Amino acid sequence: MEKYFMSLATIYSLMGTLITINTLLALVTIFRKPRSIASIFAWSMFLFFLPGVGFLGYLFLGRGLDRTTTNRFEEENKYNLSILAQRVRENNEKFEPKEMAPHERLLKRYFNNMERTPLCRGNKVNFYLNGEDKFSALFDDIKNAKDNIHVEYYAFFNDKIGTAFRDNLIEKAKEGVEVRVVYDPWGGKTRKDFFKPLEEAGGKVTAFITSRNTLTKTRLNYHLHRKIVVIDGQIGWTGGFNVGDQYIYNSKKFGFWRDTHGRIVGTAAFGLQETFIRDWNVSVRDPKDKLEREDSYFVVPEEEGNIDIQIVANGPKSDNKTLRTGFIKMIMDAEDYIWLQSPYLIPDDSMITALVAAANSGVDVRIMIPNMPDHPFIFRATQYYANYLHKHGVKIYNYTNGFIHSKTLVMDGKLGVFGTTNQDIRSYELNFEISAFCYDETVAKEMSRTFEGDLRNSKLLTDEEIAQQSIWLKIKQNFSRLLSPIL
Repeated sequence: MEKYFMSLATIYSLMGTLITINTLLALVTIFRKPRSIASIFAWSMFLFFLPGVGFLGYLFLGRGLDRTTTNRFEEENKYNLSILAQRVRENNEKFEPKEMAPHERLLKRYFNNMERTPLCRGNKVNFYLNGEDKFSALFDDIKNAKDNIHVEYYAFFNDKIGTAFRDNLIEKAKEGVEVRVVYDPWGGKTRKDFFKPLEEAGGKVTAFITSRNTLTKTRLNYHLHRKIVVIDGQIGWTGGFNVGDQYIYNSKKFGFWRDTHGRIVGTAAFGLQETFIRDWNVSVRDPKDKLEREDSYFVVPEEEGNIDIQIVANGPKSDNKTLRTGFIKMIMDAEDYIWLQSPYLIPDDSMITALVAAANSGVDVRIMIPNMPDHPFIFRATQYYANYLHKHGVKIYNYTNGFIHSKTLVMDGKLGVFGTTNQDIRSYELNFEISAFCYDETVAKEMSRTFEGDLRNSKLLTDEEIAQQSIWLKIKQNFSRLLSPIL
């Protein structure tokens, strides 16, 4: 009996020692680099309550960008864009400047100061709201390419549409067109050998830098979430659609996939091209494969429009959270309405404050989200914040005609935004994102009409619906909310 108690005491002592070590290591891990309070709290829970497993998760999900990656981005950002900016200014002079409200001028200046992104005049934009139309038009542009095609996607699936996309690129590569692809292997779980036929045809492919070196440098939490195609330096595509069957064919899980993608013709495509070149240059292993800013990559098209656009790219390499701050400025400057669509609604405190302040000021604040889960934890966290914002005056609409994946904002019928950026902490702080800010009433009103059309396939969240949610559901919502900074 005495030996039994001694062994039990030894076990307790060992457990106490391990808990102490785990606590000390967790504290060092959490505070060794600057983090938001919300992120500190979420990682504390993860590390303290899941000893061992928590550290394994942190190894792949919690570490910041490694120094080599950061240095690559810093070096690429040193590139002198004055020649490119001059080309944009010269083209802008062909168009009569539009009258801008003071808050629009400040927003334009903010993006130019923070990300060196100029306002580009004379563009044309066409929107695609379903996968069939989007891929049909995109494939036509690819088939008509004469000089270069640059492609960058988060999710590139090895399925019917993914194969058709790749095969179209193969045909152009065989014709001598320069074809380059950057992809995130974790997005569509794409294996490198999927692109081997393209490389054999003369195309070049690279995985995004954050997916490199599985054990030593992999940062699974930092995704290349951008969707970019630039053709012949003058036609640009960006928006919410990835490359896969679920985005075009009604899947059993999601049904109809409602998204927003834009086709831009004009010098605004230069912003997409510059972003692609940076992402390509930081990702290629051989310095000889880096791209120079060739004239053929930045071509002023003969086709002219009248839309003013700023292309804004942002990522975790920057502490500025430029896109999030731009959204907040739009929300706080809205006088009539601000309508948002996002598949994930996990805003940080500053965004919540802006949305609630706008709603309490009499601005019509509406947010449209999916009525079905894409990722379980994220969906429950989205529900939590939807309930919270509803209680503070924000109108929440659940889209019921399938799954809405659109990432848009429209303000007062004057300013419209589309791109890859969700309204969640991941997009604000962890993902590499890109969005197009259109200072144009025609675009904004078209986006407003689209939003109103989607309302016919949505239901408004009510007090009664929230009251009917079970205690267990609310527990899941609150737990997911606690982990939301690291989801």
